[in-house]
Amino acid sequence: MTPYAEMTKDEMKRALDELLVEYDRFQNLGLNLDMSRGKPCKEQLDLSMGMMDALYSGADMTCEDGTDCRNYGGLTGIREAKILIGDMMENNPDNIIIYGNSSLNVMYDTISRAMTHGILGHTPWCKLDHVKFLCPSPGYDRHFKITEYFGIEMIPVEMSPTGPDMDTVEKLVSEDEAIKGIWCVPKYSNPQGYSYSDETVRRFARLKPAAADFRIFWDNAYCVHHLYDDHQDHIIEILAECKRAGNADLVYKFASTSKITFPGSGIASLAASLNNLEDIKAQLQNQTIGHDKVNQLRHVRFFKDIHGMCEHMRKHADVIRPKFEAVEEIFERELKGLGIGEWTKPNGGYFISFETLPGCAKEVVAYAMKAGVKMTGAGATWPYGRDPKDSNIRVAPTYPSLADLKTAAELFTLCVKIVSLQKLLGEE
Repeated sequence: MTPYAEMTKDEMKRALDELLVEYDRFQNLGLNLDMSRGKPCKEQLDLSMGMMDALYSGADMTCEDGTDCRNYGGLTGIREAKILIGDMMENNPDNIIIYGNSSLNVMYDTISRAMTHGILGHTPWCKLDHVKFLCPSPGYDRHFKITEYFGIEMIPVEMSPTGPDMDTVEKLVSEDEAIKGIWCVPKYSNPQGYSYSDETVRRFARLKPAAADFRIFWDNAYCVHHLYDDHQDHIIEILAECKRAGNADLVYKFASTSKITFPGSGIASLAASLNNLEDIKAQLQNQTIGHDKVNQLRHVRFFKDIHGMCEHMRKHADVIRPKFEAVEEIFERELKGLGIGEWTKPNGGYFISFETLPGCAKEVVAYAMKAGVKMTGAGATWPYGRDPKDSNIRVAPTYPSLADLKTAAELFTLCVKIVSLQKLLGEE
């Protein structure tokens, strides 16, 4: 295909007219499709229905240590759940706290405690003149919403296929004690599906922050979310690497089963050094007597061990892999060679990241919406919703049916073509 930028003005106009006719056809279909969030589809949710039978009215609700899961207690979670989640996170069960259903809630609480009570005896952030966070971008919009809510200044850091720009991270962290943290999705990142290289993880573990209470917020949300058995990304375990580097307290590591079992009814967890855990537990005991042990036991009885969880994740992959491949095939067929877009091809996770020509993303999303396909808002993957190039769009293939997804992807590529031609014609 001839790149659009190499076409004459008349050729561009003719192509645009033909595309607008096709767009009208899509508008007349009355579509109402949602690709705005990375939600599991019904078929994925059905995979976990057996968990509803793992416990029943006559079931033994006692843990191996004799704890009755129906009663109070167990501030940090039941041992069996710590072992299961520890294997998932690649961490010692003694370094884990099991929470309720939402890892995002754990991250919010962690920021909130730092604001009001500080970290390991340091000054509460709310008493400081400035508090800043580094935000690898494009990144996870809900991370950014947490720091924005607390009035923390967010500083974008460029992402690459190997992770954040570590030269920038190291420089900023070492020079500015107002920088208290960095958001990370180290494996199958949101939205690009990148996984941090060994060098990137090792450089994180060896950071020398100016702030003694600086923490890496390591959200390993997609740690077992592979699309392929034979093409899986692997990353170095950050807690062990920090300990080797003499920085054991540097990281908070988060995970959950939200996209493994039932979103909203999973279990979340935090792994950290023993010093950090003692600091957190001292505050946590004033917040709760313990989280839902019945749900923790339900997960353990359903999966039995990490091998059961890995088999379960293969079933997830079988459901969503054709969706990712369908989107990638349509993007390749419709856009390759036109010079108007680039996209990632992740080995796991929940998203594909698309880069339009500069200045086109918001308009592409608007065109898609007018034709009945809801996308994640352009700019959402940047702090404050401000994408400096107005080029990044997060594509979420998991929730629609395969047939609907193909329709949505066809429409999306059509919108990219239309907006790109309008942009190029406007520049002429």
